[in-house]
Formats: sequence, C-alpha cells, structure tokens
Amino acid sequence: MDLTQGTLEEKNNRAKKMMLWFGIISLTMSFAGLTSAVLVSSKRADWLTNITIPSAFSISTLLIVLSSVTILLSKVFLKKSKLKQSLIMLIATLILGVGFLVSQFNGFGQIIDQGYYLTGPSSNVTMSYLYVIAFWHILHVLVGLIVLLVVIYNHFKQKYNTNNMIGLELSATYWHFVDILWLLLFLFFNFFT
Repeated sequence: MDLTQGTLEEKNNRAKKMMLWFGIISLTMSFAGLTSAVLVSSKRADWLTNITIPSAFSISTLLIVLSSVTILLSKVFLKKSKLKQSLIMLIATLILGVGFLVSQFNGFGQIIDQGYYLTGPSSNVTMSYLYVIAFWHILHVLVGLIVLLVVIYNHFKQKYNTNNMIGLELSATYWHFVDILWLLLFLFFNFFT
C-alpha cells in the first residue's frame, strides 16, 4: 500500500498510528533498559532472592487483563454500531484501570509491610528496582486513563461511529500495550527476582 495515497483524513490517521507506534517502541526500549539493569544488578552480593511478590500485584494483573478484554469489546460493539454497549465497555475499562492502580498501591503497602522501602536504611537495590519499574508503569497507566476519559467523553458526544474510530483505535492500542507490558513485568519479577 502506498502511504502517500488516500484522502487527507486517511493520511492523518496513518500518521497518528505511526506516531503512536514510535512512542510504544520508545517506551519498550526504556523498560527493556530497566529490566536489563535488573538482570545485571542481580549478580550483586546484596541482591535479594526468593522475594515474595505481593498478592495485590496478582489481583492487579487480573484486572488489567480484563480491561484489555473490555476495550476490545468496546471496539467490536462500535464496529457493529452498538454505541451504548461500546460506551459501557469503555467505562468498564476505565473502572478496571482504576482498580489496577488501587491494587498496585495495595501491593506497595504489602511491600512496606514486609519492611522494604524505596529509600532509607531499610531499602535495598532489589526492591528499589521493583518500586521504580512499577511506578514508571503506573505513570503510563495514568496516561492511559486520561486518554480513556477523553475517549469516553468523545464517545458520549457521539464522535465515533463505524467510519470514524481512530480515537478509540489509538487508545485501545496504547491500552493493550500497557496491559501486555505489565503482564511481562509481572512475569519478569516473579521468575527473575
């Protein structure tokens, strides 16, 4: 397909998708760098082994996977012109995303209850990496939630239909990215720490 062909709207939509993918690739590289640092640092003498990942992180994983399903269903319903069901699924995605954040902070509470802090005399490099990587991910989930709010508002104003789905498509792609990223990070910390 020739990328220079099509209407101005089609070209703009392709450009928006391309910019999103550039951003996703950049974010992937930043998380790859952080996880590489964990692998290198895991050779340190003071590295903790056999740490227990808080159960709240398992709950947050379930919530974020469910949120990927709901945003996918929102797109499916929109393609079928079922606007109300599409909007309901978007709101469900937002609620699950907020639930993910609440669960994440509960997980940090569990880490603190175990006696591990980000900084200070009772901190250590292993848990500091966990804090930094999880907070960096949480920041990106917050961005996703803001985008979802905008998409929900636009959907409520009936700006989306079967012929105009770009806002929902872009937000769904980003949301799936942060979902998959968390799943990979969760598995990484469960198997490599």
